[in-house]
Amino acid sequence: MDRLLIGADIAKDTFEVAAYGPSGEATWGEFCNTPAGFAQLADRLAQARISWDAAWAPVLLVLEPTGGYELALAAFGHQQGWQVSRPNPKRVRDWAKSQGRRAKTDRLDARVLARYGASQPPARWRPLPVELSELDSLLGRQDELQQMLQAERNRQAALARQPASARLVVESLAAMITTLEGGLAEIAQAIKTHIRTHARLKAKLGQLRTVPGIGPKNGPYILLLLSRWEHLTDGKGEAKGLVAYTGLDPQTYESGTSVHRNASISRMGQSQTRRLLYMGALGGVRGQNPLREFYQRLVGRGKAKKLALTAGARKILVWAWAVYRHDTAFDPIRGRSKVAVQA
Repeated sequence: MDRLLIGADIAKDTFEVAAYGPSGEATWGEFCNTPAGFAQLADRLAQARISWDAAWAPVLLVLEPTGGYELALAAFGHQQGWQVSRPNPKRVRDWAKSQGRRAKTDRLDARVLARYGASQPPARWRPLPVELSELDSLLGRQDELQQMLQAERNRQAALARQPASARLVVESLAAMITTLEGGLAEIAQAIKTHIRTHARLKAKLGQLRTVPGIGPKNGPYILLLLSRWEHLTDGKGEAKGLVAYTGLDPQTYESGTSVHRNASISRMGQSQTRRLLYMGALGGVRGQNPLREFYQRLVGRGKAKKLALTAGARKILVWAWAVYRHDTAFDPIRGRSKVAVQA
């Protein structure tokens, strides 16, 4: 084996570690999910290098995305010069089942991650540049506030239908809604200011806004998605890979001549991004543009409208990547020619 594999199953306060190297597989136990715990892991690795006579071997740290709890350890590993991989949890579980590993505990999960890293080509992870990380946090907070605001508005509407309600509850809901609306307005302004402050982000967003279906609401999210994909692939990513990364890649189900199921998408990426692309397609097909022509061709061939809109969302993503990658505005003429060929 030419690498030392470290599988880390992350929880909020701790993480379980298993290693896989020249001397086989070993369980290293539990570490605190803190800088002190990270340092202990580095010391344990140094000891393993000596006992395994593997001072020359590069290290691959494999950890699943766990609500952000894994990011501090991932950043620490990157600083240590280790390779870091954050594979999709579903792919790891599917691989584990294919290997006959169906039991699930933190210790076993750490072993599975180490073995997975040894058997699969790792997708390299690196921390996002500061300007993208800050944009990510701003957009994430905007989503949180929108969800809280919608929940409070739903409670207010339900309360209004009741025959009698405590005055304090009514006032509390109204005050909370006002606070959340103010917080949302503040975050929205901070997002605009952040993008204007960084010339490259501002220019890229302006170019993306020329793509049918991309507007002021979903534009920053798509900008972040494409920037993340560029960072993840060192700028060499292809549109097909981006579509799969976003979870918009079509999946067919056929077996023999009699078993057929309706085609669907993989849904492997973030649902929020797919929703925004879908809503972009829903609005984009109402204009006079290549996206509307693409949608009408599919519907004219008997495709369901929802399926055609999903295909439209995928088309927006492909066009957006071409615009982003080539640093240019969208060309409607070229878009129409490609739509005519593909439809």
